[in-house]
Amino acid sequence: MRFVLDNSVVMRWLLKDGSAERLAYAAKMLDRLANLGDEAVVPGIWALEVANVLVKAQAKGLVTEARATEFVGLLQDMAFETDADTAAKAMGDTLQLARRFNLSAYDAAYLELALREGLPLATLDGDLQAAMRQTGGQVVS
Repeated sequence: MRFVLDNSVVMRWLLKDGSAERLAYAAKMLDRLANLGDEAVVPGIWALEVANVLVKAQAKGLVTEARATEFVGLLQDMAFETDADTAAKAMGDTLQLARRFNLSAYDAAYLELALREGLPLATLDGDLQAAMRQTGGQVVS
């Protein structure tokens, strides 16, 4: 199965923070990608989001540079499909979704991609889950 993968899930793989339920969800998504043959699609901003979280986590002493570099290598080996149309949608559909659901433009990019491609969304963000459901979209459970 193909699905849009939110960075909130990916960062749990590295930081291992949050409730047991959230960590279990993240682990399940990783298993689906690594062992079950599922495919993740991410918006064009995804790599920048990953880099930003890594920089902030290093600055707070949550991860070392070596661990962050190792994690980046693991992500690159997973070969996520990166959407090429994210920027083209930013000032139109993404902006409208951000306004409608009071989301950041970054979060709205995941919603826009999932809706445009007709794909379910894997996310730990409650507001993003609610927006996806309100639009009639599916959240990966």
